[in-house]
Amino acid sequence: MNTAATILIVEDEPIIADDIAMILERNGYTISEIVDNSLDALDHLESNPVDLLLLDVNIEGDRDGIWLANQVNRQFQKPFIFLTSYYDKNTLSRAQETHPWGYIVKPYDEGDLVANIHLALSKNKSKPTPSEEKFFVRDKGELKAIETNDILYAESDNNYSNIFAQDRKYVVTHTLKSVEEKLQGKGFMRSHKSYLVNFRKISSISEGYLFIGEIKIPVGRSYRENLLKDLSIL
Repeated sequence: MNTAATILIVEDEPIIADDIAMILERNGYTISEIVDNSLDALDHLESNPVDLLLLDVNIEGDRDGIWLANQVNRQFQKPFIFLTSYYDKNTLSRAQETHPWGYIVKPYDEGDLVANIHLALSKNKSKPTPSEEKFFVRDKGELKAIETNDILYAESDNNYSNIFAQDRKYVVTHTLKSVEEKLQGKGFMRSHKSYLVNFRKISSISEGYLFIGEIKIPVGRSYRENLLKDLSIL
């Protein structure tokens, strides 16, 4: 068991949060912090090492646990497990899209909680960190490595895709849907049926467009709502 792991608990019911903390500490885990809302969780992640998050799905307010999970995927790439009392169809669909590392249904028992955490940490241990992740594309007879974070955006070109990196454009023999699948969970999102963008590279958003530096990329009407609801807007 990875007993040195540090865990952030995001739970707005104090009694449940304290119970989880006691169980984890009893099993050798370190509690990084207990917070009761998504914005405090993001603030904590900015400056504290965390190996895993336990996220209550039903945090009150617009920024629930699923909203937070999307932000974690895009900004931090940390594993997370959902805590939930129930699911309606819409909530389940939203939760599945974030690709959680596990679900724990309340009321839980100690064995289920610890087993889910151990499994998530074990799977994550062998996963390369974002800085180590590379993609290889064919370029004039050789395979060129591209760091994930160097990709600005990808554009559909029928059955091909153009990948725009920091230094140049690459043409790959994959549809944009295929490229999107390979970049799943690495901070990329659709802004338009023909564009996939690196969320971390967006510098501004206006009516109908977003900008990556001086590059202007369209935002489709059906994609705009999902884009805006995942932003941290002050």
